[in-house]
Amino acid sequence: MRTTPLPRPDAERSAAAHAHCRASVQRHEAELGELSRSIHAEPELAFAEHRSAAKVADLLARHGFTVRTPVADLDTALVAEAGSGEVVVGICAEYDALPEVGHACGHNVIAAAGVGAALALAEIADDLGVTVRLIGTPAEETGGGKVLMLERGVFDDVALAMMVHPGPEEVCRPASLAITDLEVRYTGREAHAAAAPELGRNAADALTVAQVAIGLLRQHLEPRQMVHGIVTAGGAAPNIVPAHTAAVYNLRAAEARSLQRLENRIRACFEAGATATGCEHEVVQISPVYAELSPDGWLSEAYRRAITELGREPLDRGEEQGRVIGSTDMGNVTQALPAIHPMIALDCGDAVNHQAEFAAACATPAADRAVLDGAVAMAWTAVAAALDGAQRDRLLAAVRDRSGRS
Repeated sequence: MRTTPLPRPDAERSAAAHAHCRASVQRHEAELGELSRSIHAEPELAFAEHRSAAKVADLLARHGFTVRTPVADLDTALVAEAGSGEVVVGICAEYDALPEVGHACGHNVIAAAGVGAALALAEIADDLGVTVRLIGTPAEETGGGKVLMLERGVFDDVALAMMVHPGPEEVCRPASLAITDLEVRYTGREAHAAAAPELGRNAADALTVAQVAIGLLRQHLEPRQMVHGIVTAGGAAPNIVPAHTAAVYNLRAAEARSLQRLENRIRACFEAGATATGCEHEVVQISPVYAELSPDGWLSEAYRRAITELGREPLDRGEEQGRVIGSTDMGNVTQALPAIHPMIALDCGDAVNHQAEFAAACATPAADRAVLDGAVAMAWTAVAAALDGAQRDRLLAAVRDRSGRS
């Protein structure tokens, strides 16, 4: 890794940094494309992304980054750093996949774009006065890797954080929903379904009552409250009264207080199933609660300028306010520090995230272009923040406020 001095004054420095970052990403185009497609070809689920994390770590280590893994007591989390400046730029790289449909959320693109931005910034980090920190964050789809890493100090000194997420549209400042995921487990009593059904307590009936109660509740949900789930255990055989059933539900809402109100009502539905059938039940929270996105306004605008300069056409500010992208543990990061989570568009036809067709689109030339453009746009966003004195002061003051330093 080489450190490239930038000319002065600031306008010249900015132009030179832009040119350098773009050239750097282009120079690494083959490596970044290979990284994206390699991760895509070997999808790994939450907290088991061993090959994917190793691919990210190995590439950065080859280019002079100091790499630590595991971190935060998570085997597939990593931190790779370059530079020694006061402003720590955190670039988040996701790489977990979904069950059955693989990389249908495009986390391979996220990881490769993050690596590209880190490589570009590393070469001018000292001149910009930044430390580049690529943060490999496992288990976004379920498990809350970023929440755990946030709680365990990985983001404590990060001045700004960013990532880009592929999708069907170009959205600079998307909205998301807060989410919690709950598993309900019912325990009844087995019996012969024909010879002695009266001796059984039917755990499947308990789950059915809960499902009916949730279905009836839907007409009374608040705006942007959502609930959806699957049965994960429904019984062993039709001639045995089921003694054990289970289901997993996602509960979503616009913000944390609304989510808590929804959770209270859903737990009452679960309890109704147990009461009606005489079964016992327990409710287990699977992942940490994901907060809603609260993107930093200044960084969002800097990203908008960057992606527009690259020839992309993001939704206008009014239209993007209605774009809810689901839920993400990046929401917790944006609640804690200045951060952004823009969406970068792929040519995916009518497909949307979490469909097999979208997974296929994430290993195409359009996805490769998204990796390169996303890397450049993030690098330019970091450059803008580093060279703007007022923003630099704001970001550093926020770090001091979080740490309690004067």
